[in-house]
Amino acid sequence: MNEIEKKLKAEFARAANEAFGTSLTENDIILTMPKEKTHGDYSSNVAMQTSKAAGMKPRDAADKLSGFFRCDEVGAEKLEIAGPGFLNVFMKQDSLQNIISKVLEKKDRYGYSNAGNGFKVNVEYVSANPTGDLHPGHARGAAIGDSLTRLMKMAGYDVTREYYVNDAGNQIGNMARSLQARYLQACGKDAEVPEDGYHGEDLVAIAARIKDEIGTQYADTDPAESLPYFRAYGLKAELDKLKADLAEFRVEFDVWTSEQSIRDRGLVERAVETLKKEGYTYEQDGALFLRTSDLGDDKDRVLIKSDGSYTYFTPDIAYHLDKLDRGFDQLVDLFGADHHGYIPRLKAGIAALGYDSEKLQVDIIQMARMIKDGEEFKLSKRSGKAVALRDLLDEAGADAVRYFFVSRASDTQMDFDLDMATKKSNDNPVYYAQYAHARMCSVLDKGTGIDTAQKYDLITTEKEMTLLKEMNEFEKTVADAAATRMPHKMVNYISKFAQAFHSYYNDSKIIDPENPELSAQRLALVRACEITMKNALNSIGVNAPEHM
Repeated sequence: MNEIEKKLKAEFARAANEAFGTSLTENDIILTMPKEKTHGDYSSNVAMQTSKAAGMKPRDAADKLSGFFRCDEVGAEKLEIAGPGFLNVFMKQDSLQNIISKVLEKKDRYGYSNAGNGFKVNVEYVSANPTGDLHPGHARGAAIGDSLTRLMKMAGYDVTREYYVNDAGNQIGNMARSLQARYLQACGKDAEVPEDGYHGEDLVAIAARIKDEIGTQYADTDPAESLPYFRAYGLKAELDKLKADLAEFRVEFDVWTSEQSIRDRGLVERAVETLKKEGYTYEQDGALFLRTSDLGDDKDRVLIKSDGSYTYFTPDIAYHLDKLDRGFDQLVDLFGADHHGYIPRLKAGIAALGYDSEKLQVDIIQMARMIKDGEEFKLSKRSGKAVALRDLLDEAGADAVRYFFVSRASDTQMDFDLDMATKKSNDNPVYYAQYAHARMCSVLDKGTGIDTAQKYDLITTEKEMTLLKEMNEFEKTVADAAATRMPHKMVNYISKFAQAFHSYYNDSKIIDPENPELSAQRLALVRACEITMKNALNSIGVNAPEHM
């Protein structure tokens, strides 16, 4: 909530309480920004909210409430009643003009707040198996997860970004055998990639590198003896490649947690013992079950199979117990759409450990269809023909890929149009936004040498007021996008702000040699716009170019 809105909500609540004897707080007041200038700068339906309790018609309630509303206290010019009882506030221009000073003072910290109040959150995202290239589903999760954590940090949350490395499951064994087969093929041996292995070209390249390094050392060795070597080498090579691609995508993590380390530290056994002590386990047919059906799941789940091995669910419980033991107030997992059914059992596992299951929040990342020349790319990770993050970065660049993937709510499917993403025109939304920032920089370059404005009383046009109101919404948008875990709200803001600036730029003479005072004030406005746009783009990991 920005400063103006905070004052308005508090004043509306106070006025209503005095007028009707209610006990409203500012959190009960709803404010909107009317699209039509004739409807004021802000509007509230508080009179309609309170009319029933006051025993009055909404418009009569609005009339009475308006008599208690102190315009001077909030920097308002006037308060008008509209329609069935809306209260429309027209702000004094200097109330909005002061936003320029605020932005220029805070600079790259503009938009930051303490809305999150240091709430300690662990956000886990991507966590793709290190068995091949990252596909667009991973890329979308990476863009959304990284943007979310950026926004949360700006909003004052204590955020830890985490990647869970699945390096102990069957997939790693399949990858190791596949790499071993590719190495033997490189050595001229008759070897086939297992049917359930990985057939991508990345393992062919890794196998060639191994042959360059060690020659035919393992060409005639018993495959069972050499398999640990290929497992270790392949895991490191795939993980290094994955980290490099994510780094180029501007996606970073504070913690990389290995599933193998969870096992090696005895955390799985500890979790199982805890579940037993809590009384949620039972044995049946030689297997150990968890009573997840008592805690919201559709059926009970196996923890330890009859052969004594763990199911993949058990290390996951141990991993989440480890995160909870680290003292986080909340865990946020970003899962692919194919994991939707996994949520109830994981929440049940956390509850069985003695924690509130609501400590775990899961956001689903829907897949994105890749479109080029009007046709969809078919995705198949094991066919060797999958579209990889690397392909997207090479073709469209990190800015466009990030912007497009974050532009829609994570739980909605989307089409990623590569042709649109690479267009150098205003039809491309990321180009349109970045071009707005470049235009701002161009104006500022042209204004070099003009004295710095000390006041902003000449910033009065309707389009200038629109820019000021949009800038004033930035901090609130950051806090809202963080609190709701919806980074696409920031993309919506960027788009709207860019549109407002382009409209102002095309309609206004910003630098007028005949009017140096107005030019100085308008340059200050543009500088504030540039700071806001740069901070907004940075909040979703997109560059703000100075020239285009």
